[in-house]
Amino acid sequence: MIIKSFEFNKIDLTKNRFFLLYGGNEGLKKLTIEQKFKKFFSDNTYSYEENEILKNKEGFFNMILTKSFFEVEKLIIITRVTDKIKDIIEEILDKNTEDLVLVLNAQILEKKSNIRSLFEKNKETVCIPFYEDNIQTLTGLASNFCRLNKIPISQQSINLIIHRCRGDRLNLQNELEKIENYTRGKNKINIEDILKLTNLAENYSVSELIDGCLSKNKRKTVNILNENNYTLEDCILIIRTFLIKTKRLLKLSQEMQDRRNIEDVISKFKPPIFWKDKETVKQQIQSWSYTNIKNLIYKTSEVELLIKKNSPNAVNILSDFIIEQTTIVSN
Repeated sequence: MIIKSFEFNKIDLTKNRFFLLYGGNEGLKKLTIEQKFKKFFSDNTYSYEENEILKNKEGFFNMILTKSFFEVEKLIIITRVTDKIKDIIEEILDKNTEDLVLVLNAQILEKKSNIRSLFEKNKETVCIPFYEDNIQTLTGLASNFCRLNKIPISQQSINLIIHRCRGDRLNLQNELEKIENYTRGKNKINIEDILKLTNLAENYSVSELIDGCLSKNKRKTVNILNENNYTLEDCILIIRTFLIKTKRLLKLSQEMQDRRNIEDVISKFKPPIFWKDKETVKQQIQSWSYTNIKNLIYKTSEVELLIKKNSPNAVNILSDFIIEQTTIVSN
């Protein structure tokens, strides 16, 4: 059975007990899990990653089928779900699990995905897609929050908050709550206050890692790598994003050969580069020659193949590649 994320209140947890939440809107998925599931199960919530279950299927089944006198119901949350777990889920569906609520959290799933098809077609299961929020949706959420809490804020400031949250409504909610606390008893809040109060949602994220690398900021790049525990899926996302940003840098470098004016190139570039990113992009243009960028694109594609062929060493391969780029001298 398929329902939309905003229709969740129609669900009866006494009748529907198996859920697949998939899509790129991590913020909304987290909020849904916290507010619609965890809130009602308190101490009887158990979280797993798919790989843990695949490696110890017997132990997992013993846990979910063992009934305790003190446990009325169990909430099982499984993250990083893929088609690999489909057979195990089918086994659970075939068993008597009246005291179990199962929530699967997956990234974007294609239409041909087996696990997605199972949850869409089975009458006992619920499949909920979580599409990414667009700027209009996030702006509406922010505007409503500010109006309800009587926060004196300009549209320009709201736009800045939206940008700094990088499309994540969970980050948006956190930043708005900070602003609400700050503005109590105040007549206004300005751009400078927003910049001081809010955190970039991309801190230590894929985007900042790649920007640090392309800006040849080795210290920052190494710090980000050390602060994160990347998975194979993360490595593939990083290398694909790296390729996209490198291709943009190549186009910028090519336009520099025609115009010679870096400010003009950045201001007229399509799609537009946000003002907050302009200095970073400028530094990247100045750090790489056109020839070196072309070579980097070829090498990035090779590293992507290498990561996919050597998944156990993916993190090491990616880290070595990224750190190496921060030390390359431009021609």
